[in-house]
Parts: sequence; C-alpha cells; structure tokens
Amino acid sequence: MWKPTNQPATPGRPAEPERPTISTATTAPLMGASESAAAPRPAVTTTSDQATIGKSLVIKGEVTGSESLYIDGRVEGSINLSGNRVTIGRNGVVAANISAREIVVLGKVRGNLTASDRVDIRSDGSLTGDVVAARISIEDGAFFKGGIDIRKAGAAGGKPDAKPEEAKSVSTTAPEGAIAARA
Repeated sequence: MWKPTNQPATPGRPAEPERPTISTATTAPLMGASESAAAPRPAVTTTSDQATIGKSLVIKGEVTGSESLYIDGRVEGSINLSGNRVTIGRNGVVAANISAREIVVLGKVRGNLTASDRVDIRSDGSLTGDVVAARISIEDGAFFKGGIDIRKAGAAGGKPDAKPEEAKSVSTTAPEGAIAARA
C-alpha cells in the first residue's frame, strides 16, 4: 500500500516547482511529506505576496504602498515602497527615483535609488543614476553609470561623500566584475 501512495506523489513532485507561483495552498500538504522540498518554498511564497506591473502596463506618476513590487512594464515618476522590495524585471523600463528596503535591477532603470538595505544590479540590468544604500552588488555584465553612497542603516553625515569615489574605482578594478562595499 505504500508503493501506490508514493508512486503518484513522485511524478507530482517534479511538476511542483512550476506551479507554486499559481497556487501555494495546494502544495502545502505535500511539503509536510518532504522536508527537503520545504526549503525552497519560502522564497516562492514571498513572490506571491508582491504586486506585479505586467509587460503591457505603463504607469506615469507616483507609486506608493506597503507591499513588494515586481515591475515588468514601464513606470515613469517615483516609486516609494520603504520597508519593501522593488524588483525591476528583465522587460521592465523605469524612469523614476526609487526608495525601498531592497532594490533588484534586472531591466533598465534611469533614476536615483535609495535603499535602506541593499541594491542588486544583475548581469542583464542597467542603471543610470546615483545609489544610496547600506550594501550594493553589481554583477559582471551589468551596466552602471552614477555615484555610490554607502551608508549604515540610520546613519547620516559628511564622511560618506568621500566613499562614492572609492566605490566607483573598486567597481572598475574588481576581479570578479562585481562589488560589495560596506561602510
């Protein structure tokens, strides 16, 4: 009797990673049966808690809210989602100043970024503008033109003005093509 129960569950497991973005409630009972499958699931549930601006959408104006945002369309104006994550998808084109806890750039951004935690510019990402964050990473192949101001969370002062030049020079000489700077 164990074999018939396990056999239908085994073919269903390879298909599970494709479905969690659609329905996390149906996969929850299966997660209890397999503890190893439970580790990747939390990342999926956070993506279902975010709003999405699709490819065909164009938004002009101010975007504010209290949830994370994934942008795959076009946004012009300003984005203020402090305490949340803003992700600019591969198809996303943003001409706006962005303020959030975490900002991930996979598409194109023209504007200044202010993050209370971190900014990630991925390999296909393009950013033209200044960055103010506690941490930043720029993957090999990414485009970045602007200044970097590394600030500790809640810290403000005159010293960080000298650090953007140091961070820019590090980004051009980094052996891996990526930088991670800390104040």
